Amino acid sequence: MQLTLQAQEAQYTKPTWKFGVAAGANFNFYKGSTHELSTTFTPPVVFNDGNGVGLYLAPLLEFQRPDARFGFMLQAGYDSRKGAFDQKETACNCPADLSTNLSYITVEPSLRLAPFKSNFYLYGGPRFAFNLDKSFTYEQGINPDFPNQIAPANVEGDFSNVEKSIISAQIGAGLDIPLSSQKNKTQFMLSPFVAFQPYFGQNPRSIETWNLTTVRAGIVLKFGQGRKIQEQKEEEIVVVFIEPKVEFTVDAPSNVPTERRVREMFPLRNYVFFNIGSTEIPNRYKLLKKDEVKSFRADQLETVSPLTQSGRSARQMNVYYNVINILGDRMVKYPLSTINLVGSSEKGAEDGKKMAESVKVYLVNVFEINSSRIGTKGQFKPDTASETLGKTRELELLQDGDRRVSIESSAPDLLMEFQSGPNSPLKPIEIVAVQEAPVDSYVTFNVKGANEAFTSWSLKITDSKGVSQNFGPYANENISIPGKLILGTRPEETFKVTMTGQTKNGSIIVKETNTHMVLWTPSEIEEGLRFSIIFEFDESKATTIYEKYLQEVVTPKIPKNGKVIIHGHTDVIGDLSYNQKLSLERANEVKSIIEKSLSKSGRSDVKFEILGFGEDENVAPFDNKLPEERAYNRTVIIDIIPIRN
Repeated sequence: MQLTLQAQEAQYTKPTWKFGVAAGANFNFYKGSTHELSTTFTPPVVFNDGNGVGLYLAPLLEFQRPDARFGFMLQAGYDSRKGAFDQKETACNCPADLSTNLSYITVEPSLRLAPFKSNFYLYGGPRFAFNLDKSFTYEQGINPDFPNQIAPANVEGDFSNVEKSIISAQIGAGLDIPLSSQKNKTQFMLSPFVAFQPYFGQNPRSIETWNLTTVRAGIVLKFGQGRKIQEQKEEEIVVVFIEPKVEFTVDAPSNVPTERRVREMFPLRNYVFFNIGSTEIPNRYKLLKKDEVKSFRADQLETVSPLTQSGRSARQMNVYYNVINILGDRMVKYPLSTINLVGSSEKGAEDGKKMAESVKVYLVNVFEINSSRIGTKGQFKPDTASETLGKTRELELLQDGDRRVSIESSAPDLLMEFQSGPNSPLKPIEIVAVQEAPVDSYVTFNVKGANEAFTSWSLKITDSKGVSQNFGPYANENISIPGKLILGTRPEETFKVTMTGQTKNGSIIVKETNTHMVLWTPSEIEEGLRFSIIFEFDESKATTIYEKYLQEVVTPKIPKNGKVIIHGHTDVIGDLSYNQKLSLERANEVKSIIEKSLSKSGRSDVKFEILGFGEDENVAPFDNKLPEERAYNRTVIIDIIPIRN
């Protein structure tokens, strides 16, 4: 395409250095507790939650080259964290209020990122704060039933044990709105911004647990001087659009299994997840009556109707929802075993211990376990927490997964083979069930180069009669669809597969190919084996914990000339492409351990198939609505396929 441009460029570049002043409001949220206000005054009640709005005012220095992505910002000024705690009621039924004018001088250096080289920017960095005001006002009213009482005088003073300086962090975003043209050397702009400063490091005092989370919103007026640039003359430009290189292939199994009976070693997650705001065992967990204990059979749970679940989570999660009963049954069978129940709550150790005690009370009352065999404690976060410093996306889901009771034990009778220590997994449950659409029945569609070429792509699958099915849109280079979903009830069919991709410059690329599928139904019942490995959030260290298990339990079960399909999955928290990569890395690590074990035995007859499904909910083992479902989706599944005669 050939066109002529007559460009009258701006006379000045955007400023590299900018100076200004920022003003805004701090929306402060108090958590934790504070009681002893000063060395001379402790009120009769403990204050917990609260909130308030304070002033933020600071000069700004900013550096970023025109059209560059990265830059630097520095702000230093007044930072008010004032607020009022929620009203409490004293023993005399008198209302008690506590407010504070807590404030700091803050220094905030930040890395500035313009991801699209536009006026939108992100920033983040540390926050250094130096205490300026630590005053408080305590006010106690009168009992409303005795209106003639005289209220005590307000108590004013300074908090004791206040940290003189604190170090925390912040992230934020802003948008530069030009107020003057680039024809001017001196250019002004207005930048509304919002920032989030989590509670990490923001404990105002060296005693008690009071902490602060702040959301800041405001606006910056700034200016700078641009560099003069030369005008461009009229010129002829030739623009050539090159179609991106994309390869499209389809991998379809020669036979599509419709179902398979599978003998599965189902892992037991040693967590009991609790609902926000409650310390009672959630009703989705199966709780027995005392007279039902004798008839409880852990090896028949897959035949029991699920409580409230449906879909793909129903059977397996029904096994997990009996985890407390399985634990109680095993402790009855092994009277020397002991456990420790560790409750983790965002409200603190006391709330966490109440959660642990509710599990203990059930085991003692229903299974008649001696209470001395069960220890309990509470803490703010679990030892392997999902919500850690630096993780800011989808915090609600991460916090949901951290509100739990962990079952810890060093009793070998309760633990998985070759495991020891309090954090070891519980012994799995063996279940037998029909597996619909086994993983070796999936058809894989490969679009090599899609990540660079396309914003999205979709599939149209047409049979010999012209009937079409549509799938997508997709963003990954590889996706898998169950063959039975495509074939339906047809014994076999040849399909025309059309891939349509939307390029980043708006054009369309179409690729076509044909594939033949045969629906295969075994004449005899075919029984496979399935093992699962569970990972913590964003971790791949489970392979180290399970290494001996993979070598000495799983590998010997692989028949000569057998086939092993290893497929990795993640939950839905985090970036789509990152999760796909993480699931594949986990699957490959498991393959490496099994391959090394086979090699030591002199075996090279096993065929492997490695799949990384990431967070793809179409093929995920479980749903992602509840924390336990997300926990079970952080898995690598090992399917050992029987030899077909």
